[in-house]
Amino acid sequence: MSKRTALHGWHRSQGARFTDFAGWEMPVQYAGVVPEHLAVRSCAGLFDVSHMGQIFVEGAGAFEFLQKLCTNDVSKCPPGKAIYSHLCNPKGGVIDDIFVYCLRRDRYLVVVNAATISKDFAWMRGHVSSGVELTDASGDYGMVAVQGPAAERALPASLGPAPRRHELTEIFRNGKSVFLCRTGYTGEDGFEIVAPNEIVEATVKEVMETGREAGIVPCGLGARDTLRLEAGYLLYGSDVDDGRTPLEAGLPWVVKFDKGDFIGREALAEQKEKGTEMRLAAFKLSERGVPRHGSAIFRGGLEAGRVTSGTFSPTLEAGIALGYVPGPADGPWSIQCLSRRVPAQAVRLPFYARPKPFSKEN
Repeated sequence: MSKRTALHGWHRSQGARFTDFAGWEMPVQYAGVVPEHLAVRSCAGLFDVSHMGQIFVEGAGAFEFLQKLCTNDVSKCPPGKAIYSHLCNPKGGVIDDIFVYCLRRDRYLVVVNAATISKDFAWMRGHVSSGVELTDASGDYGMVAVQGPAAERALPASLGPAPRRHELTEIFRNGKSVFLCRTGYTGEDGFEIVAPNEIVEATVKEVMETGREAGIVPCGLGARDTLRLEAGYLLYGSDVDDGRTPLEAGLPWVVKFDKGDFIGREALAEQKEKGTEMRLAAFKLSERGVPRHGSAIFRGGLEAGRVTSGTFSPTLEAGIALGYVPGPADGPWSIQCLSRRVPAQAVRLPFYARPKPFSKEN
């Protein structure tokens, strides 16, 4: 039986339709994927992302431990800051993409993907050293994302002042820690709220009431997926996995070679020197069609790769896709959509971007 978040009853009261995702029964849509998507681009939406994992890393050796496991430079993440990173295996393959939140120099919150909680925790535990304590608190917390240009207007005063981009604050409600983080997965401004299960529904109701005049709507995983793909954000397990490296995935900025040693550094340094045989490319369809995961990508008349993520973009009103292909971006390209090959253009990511500072890597 699929697991349910602490917000399951609230979702039902809002008319949600559900789907199974990584063993969780999650809302896929309410009013519909397209209207929810457009609401986030124009005002604000609220997503339940409680299926994500929360792992606390504590102790005198917490910083050194994370610096060894992460490809990004955790020294650039002082207390109150957040940083996006990858965990890599010795071959450079991506075990998971994560967000690291520094609460104190001896206390970090690591948010991991739903499907990889057990794997990530086992990997971290297998490399733990003295002076480091790991706690998988995934079952204790709910997590919601408030995303969109009006997201800040939806924050209730009880959550305190809004942090800046990639920063967080810790507040206490009913004696429990609540984390307010200015991060997200949509390409818009926004916040993620990590709260204990027993108070997360009350927090959601406060947000929805505060954001009512701003037009906030509940959103499901369907809109979350179309939003993240437009923004060029990767989905672990589809666009990147332990058989692909950050360099192949077009994310060299996640790998900081000059920070010192980390797991996977040697393999990634060798790949950087030799170059990658395959690279993640982005495509926009030139004609009507919707590319889907697994659809064939053709260069000329020959199959060059497969779509890892594909959808119809409500913002661009066109089909968009990601997929690994060899060599340069030279076409002509086409993608198999049902029974026909649809012409496509190779484009640069993101497909859609708001002005800075709302870029994931900055």
